[in-house]
Amino acid sequence: MFEESPYKLYVDVNVEFTKDGSLIPKSIRWDDETVYEIEKITDIRRAASLVAGASGVRYTVYVEGYEGHLYYGDNHRWFVELKES
Repeated sequence: MFEESPYKLYVDVNVEFTKDGSLIPKSIRWDDETVYEIEKITDIRRAASLVAGASGVRYTVYVEGYEGHLYYGDNHRWFVELKES
């Protein structure tokens, strides 16, 4: 098995599935059950997370005015990058 990165947090994501097969994330539910609405998505591309050590589809999202990255990993799970210590 692969060792999990301490900089990766798997999250629940509310997703819209479009008729062309696209996944559009709408909100993120954090571990403490707080739900954060995604205000806008500015970029969608295949990319690697150098911080978390994984790859997948990277969504550049805005939540509460802050830009961040949400990934749909190759293992079909959603994750966010945590800050490096």
